[in-house]
Amino acid sequence: MGACCSMNRKFEGYMVQQEEEHDDDEKENGRREGDFGSRVMLRGSCEFASMFTQKGRKGINQDAMTIWEDFAGEKDLIFCAVFDGHGPYGHKVAGCVRDALPSKLSSRLKSWKLGEYDHKEDGNDASSDDVGHYSNDEANSQDKDGGESDHNRSLCSLKTCFVKAFEDMDEELRQDSTIESYCSGTTAVTVLKKGEHLIIANLGDSRAVLCTIDNKNQLVPIQLTVDLKPNIPSEAERIRRCGGRVFAMEDERDVYRVWVPDEDYPGLAMARAFADFCLKDFGLISTPQVSYRKITDKDEFVVMATDGVWDVLSNEEVVEIVASAQKRCMAAKLLVNHACQAWENKYPNSKVDDCAVVCLFLKQQSSFTKTTPVLMNNESRNRRLDISPSVKIVGLVDGAHETSEDTTTATPKEEWTAIKGFSRNNSILKLPRVLDEKI
Repeated sequence: MGACCSMNRKFEGYMVQQEEEHDDDEKENGRREGDFGSRVMLRGSCEFASMFTQKGRKGINQDAMTIWEDFAGEKDLIFCAVFDGHGPYGHKVAGCVRDALPSKLSSRLKSWKLGEYDHKEDGNDASSDDVGHYSNDEANSQDKDGGESDHNRSLCSLKTCFVKAFEDMDEELRQDSTIESYCSGTTAVTVLKKGEHLIIANLGDSRAVLCTIDNKNQLVPIQLTVDLKPNIPSEAERIRRCGGRVFAMEDERDVYRVWVPDEDYPGLAMARAFADFCLKDFGLISTPQVSYRKITDKDEFVVMATDGVWDVLSNEEVVEIVASAQKRCMAAKLLVNHACQAWENKYPNSKVDDCAVVCLFLKQQSSFTKTTPVLMNNESRNRRLDISPSVKIVGLVDGAHETSEDTTTATPKEEWTAIKGFSRNNSILKLPRVLDEKI
C-alpha cells in the first residue's frame, strides 16, 4: 500500500485535505483492463475524473462505482457509474453490476455500430413523446442543419442499447444462484460521454447533477436525473396496476415504499432497481430512464452520487464543494467528507449512510475561479428538482412519463430524506403496516 501524507487547510469556508502520495501502488491496484482495451478504474482519480467511497455506520459498504476510459474500444468514449446496493446482500449485487454492466453495454454498442439494430426496433422502445424537450438553441441548430431526424434515430438506438444492456444485467442476476437477490438489489446511475454528448441512464434514486456557469458567472446545478421513487404518480400507478402496494410508515411519513400484495415486505424505497426479484412481478422494473444533453462551453463537471450524499446536501451545496477543491483528484473525497460531516451535524442520532461519488470533469481547464459564487438564492433553494428542460428524455416506459405534473409530489423534501432518530434503510424486510395513503 502506498504511503500517504495529509494536511488540512481551510479554503472558501471548506476544509480541504491536501494529500501527498509517496507511492502509486494503491492507485494502480484500483485499475485494470476491460473489454476491447478499455482502461477501468475502481477507485482513485485520473486526469478527467475523481472518485471516492466511504462506508457508513450500517455495516459493510454497499456502494460501488467505476470509470471506463476508451469504452467499447472507442477513443475518448468515457463511461462512469455509481451503484447503491440495498438489502442483506446489496453489496454483492452492486459489485456484480459494477463488474458486468459495462461489458454488457459495451457489447450492445458494438452490435449497434455493426448495424444489428434497426430503426423499427428503436421505434418500438421510444415514442415520439419520449424524444422531445430540447432547449430552443439546440432545436434551432438542428433544424438549420437538417439533422434532427438522424440525431433522434441515433439517440433512440443508443437508448435501445442501454435498455437492452440493463435487461441483460437483470436477467443475469436472476440466473445467478451464487447471489441471493430475492430481497436485495441496487440502483445505478450511469453517464456515457463522447465529445460534446452526454447520455445518462438512471435506475433508482442515485442522482447525476451537472455544474454549469450562467450569464452572471455563477455556478448553477442542473439535475440530469429524476429520483425514481414510489411517490412519483406514474411509478405508483404502474406498481399498483401490477398488484404491488405503495404506502409510507407512520414513523417515516415522507418515505413511500413498495410492498408485495399480501405481506408487509420488503418495503423498498425506490420504484426501479436491479434484482429485488420479490417485487419484479408487482411493478418494480429494471428499465432505466435514459436522457441526453449536449455539452456547452458553460458546462464544467458532472457529479454522480448515491443518496448518502443527496440526503444531506443540496444540489447547490454539492457543486460548490466540488468546485472548491484545490485539485481535481481531491474533489470526490472532499464531497464525501462534507456529506459525512453533514450527517453528524444534522442527524446526530441517525446512522451515517454509505457514500459514493464520481466527479467527471468536462474540460481540461476549468472556466471558473475558486471565488466563483454558486447560485443559492431562495428560488433555487425551494424549487422542485424536476429534470432540466435542456435534458432530452429518450428512455421512458409506458405509464412512466415524468412530466411536471407527474412530479408534483417530489418536493424539496426529496433532498432531505434522512430520518431523525433511527437508521434510514432502503428496504425493510418485515414491518407492520400502519399507514396507507393515496398519492
